[in-house]
Amino acid sequence: MAAVDWFAHPGVAEQITAPAKRPVRRTTKRPASSVRSRRKPTQRRLRSHIVWMILFALLLSGVVAVNVAVLRAHVAVSRLDQERAKLQARNHALALELSAASSPPRIERAARQLGFVQASADDTSYLDLTSSGR
Repeated sequence: MAAVDWFAHPGVAEQITAPAKRPVRRTTKRPASSVRSRRKPTQRRLRSHIVWMILFALLLSGVVAVNVAVLRAHVAVSRLDQERAKLQARNHALALELSAASSPPRIERAARQLGFVQASADDTSYLDLTSSGR
């Protein structure tokens, strides 16, 4: 400012050194369509926290429900595995019983009890049942 005071005539120096006025802000009214809510922001925050807590509670209850369903399915599969093992053991026992029942010595013994006798090798004859004779 000292340089302006020196080189300019006194009217300019006074204009520059005078404090600048702040611009006047004009206030305008808001349109009627954008009415603000009368609720306080803390009430909105509280409601949003409650909404989030409810969402998390629902999410956690869903996870628990899925875990319970998986546990029930696991128990059912375990029970079915035990039943399958019992049935396989029973099938094996029945196969052994069938094998013993169809063994040649047992059949021979049952035939003797019914009065049958084993044919001798001389009395044995074979028939040819192929269709080459036609």
